[in-house]
Amino acid sequence: MIIYHNPRCSKSRQTLALIEAKGIEPSIVKYLESPLNKSMIKDLLTKLNVEVRAIMRSGEDAYKELNLSNTELDEQTLINAIVEHPKLLERPIVVKGNKAIIGRPPENVLALL
Repeated sequence: MIIYHNPRCSKSRQTLALIEAKGIEPSIVKYLESPLNKSMIKDLLTKLNVEVRAIMRSGEDAYKELNLSNTELDEQTLINAIVEHPKLLERPIVVKGNKAIIGRPPENVLALL
């Protein structure tokens, strides 16, 4: 199990605590320190079975500054924005095998456990 984690985020901390309370020690990827590349993001999208906008934090300054709400932007442009601005990635994302889930709310992760 892998958690893409931001320790400063309360939801991310709560999700990690839920996982650990079940006796699981996940691999923790602090994605702000070790940003994801394009192929990693595409892999997450496949495992989540969502479009790229579903994993983007639309409240971030970079989202507004880069006009990422523009519906004419293609998937590759949005993925590139996440690569360049890791804060845009929704958090936390938990992966187990070929499945992934966004831990918002943290209880969502229970479906993977």
